[in-house]
Amino acid sequence: MGKIKIRLPKTIRKGQVIAVKTLITHPMETGFRTDKKTKKKVPAFYINDVSVYYGDTLVTHADWTIAVSANPFMTFYLKADKKAPLKIVWKDIKGGVYQKTVQITPQ
Repeated sequence: MGKIKIRLPKTIRKGQVIAVKTLITHPMETGFRTDKKTKKKVPAFYINDVSVYYGDTLVTHADWTIAVSANPFMTFYLKADKKAPLKIVWKDIKGGVYQKTVQITPQ
């Protein structure tokens, strides 16, 4: 759980708008499902906050709810105008923080 994948284009030109594709392994439990064995509700456990930083700048932010499926996949677009780290931070409702950083180096 909490394993993050980030996919960038193989070649990035300076000033190019690129698609950044991300995937995180997380169960995203709504709190409405009943465990078949115990007959008890499975407690809510989902990512509720996603922040993306390019260098020191917050470039996008999302507040998520129980409506997001397990192992969420997210794509966003970014203008790659400088050499800088791209950091994605995911937070869940139980206080878990998951993050991954990749370097963007435009040609």
